[in-house]
Amino acid sequence: MGLFDKIRGEFIDIIEWLDDTRHTLVWRFPRYQNEIKNAAKLIVRPGQVAIFVSEGKLADVFEAGTYELTTANLPVLTTLKGWKYGFNSPFKAEVYFFSLRPVLDLKWGTPNPIMLRDAEFGPIRIRAFGSYVLKAADPKALLTEIVGTNAAVSTDEVTELIRSIIVESLTDLLGTSQIAALDLASNYRKLADELKKQVQERIDDEYGLELQQMMIVNISLPAEVEKALDLRTKMNMIGDMDRFQQYQLGESMVAAANSPAGGGAAEGMGLGMGLAMANRMTPLGVPGQAMAASVPPPAPVAVWHVANQGQTLGPFSLQQMLEAIGRAELQATGLVWTAGMADWQPAARVPALAGYFQAPPPPPPPAAPAPAAPKS
Repeated sequence: MGLFDKIRGEFIDIIEWLDDTRHTLVWRFPRYQNEIKNAAKLIVRPGQVAIFVSEGKLADVFEAGTYELTTANLPVLTTLKGWKYGFNSPFKAEVYFFSLRPVLDLKWGTPNPIMLRDAEFGPIRIRAFGSYVLKAADPKALLTEIVGTNAAVSTDEVTELIRSIIVESLTDLLGTSQIAALDLASNYRKLADELKKQVQERIDDEYGLELQQMMIVNISLPAEVEKALDLRTKMNMIGDMDRFQQYQLGESMVAAANSPAGGGAAEGMGLGMGLAMANRMTPLGVPGQAMAASVPPPAPVAVWHVANQGQTLGPFSLQQMLEAIGRAELQATGLVWTAGMADWQPAARVPALAGYFQAPPPPPPPAAPAPAAPKS
């Protein structure tokens, strides 16, 4: 290679950007120490804009097309360089390419819950997330405010800024909209449109970016609040809680009977469920005869309570207590209490119940031996 060939190799003949990332907003042509040759070719592809910068000052802007760089199409740079009569030697300038294509499916979300005051639930915390579409709308403003001297700017470098603006705007929007928490889902589109408007007002003139689309995918309450809402919905669907509790009680009695645990805990569980079932069934009266809901059941003459594993069961009538003794659900050692007693007492020591705990009769005496037959 001759000397002149080497010198010619130091000069740039073609300036272009082959973008295949789909996520790069700005890219600086890597000139290094090379100089741009007079009459070099500049190729700006569709969806791109090229800007020449000289010593930190914005010069000429080129939209899509192919150009031969001369003083004729570099008027600003020619003025900055003082080329009054044109130039024949190579020159130095920074060339930035901007992608004008929209960047799709960028994500946003609330890193921390947003505190709100809801008319139905009171103070609540919510989280939200969604997606948006972003593009460079004003290359000059973007170059001045964000790019600076960076060799390239990807969407990752601006999405953190955009996400912060989105979350801040969403917090203000939810606080002023006064939409109930249970109605947020039906207002996603309305909220997204207003959120897009507020964010665009902040990034348009200041950063040269355009928010083309904003979507809210989900706004959710904390997991424990959602569980409480599920329980509330379930109770509303059940409707008649009295019938549901009777059904649950019957299911529990079957489960306790089939439980392999046995022992005192199972006996206590059987006692509690048996007395509770008797307490529920007694007010129903004669089968086939419905009682009016407005007529309260008659008050029992005596009200009894039974202690079972640290819990108090009852109140029960005396008749229910006697039936529990007859079914062996209430043992003689079981602790009971009624009005007038100073403390809990074993059932066998309470006069009103003691007579119903009959001790089993002693075993009969052995049969007398048969008399021996007389000898002949």
